[in-house]
Amino acid sequence: MNIVKIEAGGKNIAVVSSSEILIEDVQSALDLMATVQYETDSNRIVINKSLLSESFFDLKTRLAGEILQKFINYRVKVAIVGDFSIYSSKSLRDFIYESNNGNDIFFLATEQQAIDKLSMLK
Repeated sequence: MNIVKIEAGGKNIAVVSSSEILIEDVQSALDLMATVQYETDSNRIVINKSLLSESFFDLKTRLAGEILQKFINYRVKVAIVGDFSIYSSKSLRDFIYESNNGNDIFFLATEQQAIDKLSMLK
């Protein structure tokens, strides 16, 4: 895992990359949050969707809801970057739409969009 700390808009943003899946369950999401907080002192994280288990994007597993609730509970804002058009689930599209209209969780196309979005939040 590689974590790069970026300062944008007066905020510290952690951009996480890896060649393997980092979030497979709730505990691995909590571990990632703790590692990022420790290494970068940031509560804003950008991750590529390839770092998430594919079961995250199957809403029937309830994994997305459980994981994202932890991010909200610990006041960590996260932007997930990637191409989400490959998923045909209307429920997932609605979930992404609602998340993007909130203040904590975002699904965006590019890393730069993610950094820009997270830097503008309070």
